[in-house]
Amino acid sequence: MNSHSGSLPNILFEDSRIIAFDKPSGLLVAPDRWDNDRPNLMALIHERYSPDCFNAHRLDAATSGVLLCARDKAALKELAAQFETRSIRKRYLALVRGAPVRDESVIDAPLAEDPARPGAMLVAGGGKAAVTRVAVIERFRGWSLVEAWPQTGRTHQVRAHLAHVGCPIVCDPLYGNVAPLFLSRLKPGYRQTKQVETPLMGRLALHAERIEFINPSDGMERAVLSPMPRDFEIALKYLRRFAPA
Repeated sequence: MNSHSGSLPNILFEDSRIIAFDKPSGLLVAPDRWDNDRPNLMALIHERYSPDCFNAHRLDAATSGVLLCARDKAALKELAAQFETRSIRKRYLALVRGAPVRDESVIDAPLAEDPARPGAMLVAGGGKAAVTRVAVIERFRGWSLVEAWPQTGRTHQVRAHLAHVGCPIVCDPLYGNVAPLFLSRLKPGYRQTKQVETPLMGRLALHAERIEFINPSDGMERAVLSPMPRDFEIALKYLRRFAPA
């Protein structure tokens, strides 16, 4: 979905008390404090679905995937308590430059706001505790597909942690990897047909693929999944073809 098209993103799950949307990359979750005119998901939801809908958490504008919302204040409070106690589990997919040394690892590195770069985080001794579990799903020459399970909920945690271990996410200028993923980087003897090459992955390659929580509606465990976006599928297809490990 185009973030400026004004249409509501796909609904991944809904019942009487909660609803989960498949947020596209490029769409803010809530209004931007510096730019009120930028489209945002909650304004779309209030306008086209229901004014009684509240986001239970946030995703960066550039991140795609599952966004969980509550349909009443009591449900919102229950979900907020689960986030507070870290009982909600979130799984992210990320396409990164390089590769973690081990197939499975835990990144335990406190994060603080970067005084030199407003809006960015950095690993700092005096920062807030931040822990991310990381596993390599697939290795390529020069890139990897990884899954990340943040155990804490710090701003930009997955992005900052992966960059900290030398594996910045593709197309993440804030954390050291400005370059999109181009086919010309992968394919030997690539011949350009257009004046400007369209990237295989031209946005932050981070996708909130799964969220697990206790559903306020019935007290049962529930998992909601967002399918892998088309740009991820295309990038992986060409990495498998031209850059196998």
